[in-house]
Amino acid sequence: MAIVGLGVGLSTVGFARVWADTLSRCHSDRIMKNLVILISGRGSNMVAIAEACVAEGWDAHIAAVISNRGDAGGLAYARDHGIATAVVDHREFNSREAFDAALVQAIDGYAPDLIVLAGFMRILTPGFVQRYAGRMLNIHPSLLPAFPGLHTHRRAIEAGCKVAGTTVHVVTSELDHGPIVAQAVVAVQPDDTEDTLAARVLVMEHKLYPRAVCWWIEDALYRTDDGRIVHRGGEPQSLIEGG
Repeated sequence: MAIVGLGVGLSTVGFARVWADTLSRCHSDRIMKNLVILISGRGSNMVAIAEACVAEGWDAHIAAVISNRGDAGGLAYARDHGIATAVVDHREFNSREAFDAALVQAIDGYAPDLIVLAGFMRILTPGFVQRYAGRMLNIHPSLLPAFPGLHTHRRAIEAGCKVAGTTVHVVTSELDHGPIVAQAVVAVQPDDTEDTLAARVLVMEHKLYPRAVCWWIEDALYRTDDGRIVHRGGEPQSLIEGG
């Protein structure tokens, strides 16, 4: 997935001040939920979630940002804004199971209520997924179940799709599957390239993912008997570009 930066108008100093206020609420009578965000790159969706958490006063705080790459740009953002960081480098492990065991140890040190995958480019083992079953979200740059995996925008254009988009879903052991929480739709233009389409989808990701995470924090979602994720208050679980 192409990852670009995000600017929402909060200066680093201003963000830090409001973030400190958010953290102080952990010691009040409000029940604050711990979020742990996993990234592999610049982490623009992590930034969108962090800024929405502060600006909207969620009953949550980002306990940590963890990456499998020490050079991930999002780590610097987190440190600059007073968020704990950790690196579990997948290249130091001989198997996915060993890496996931070390990742679990890092994550559990922050007592997470929700794990948020925000451009985390590792395939997770079934054991890892089962440990956090029902409390791990991912965002994927396609309208699932179409185009799981990589190169989603290229594949959408090559298939002649008239719309593309992004999906927030609950993580299951099957790659890029799991119950759909929310989707955002973008029209595919006749002259779109993989890069131009990716850029417009990313704008929608920055709107969709914070909304979906906030719903989870508010306990605004429930799972129906047939496995669908539905908003308790009937809020639309889709966004349309330009809408």
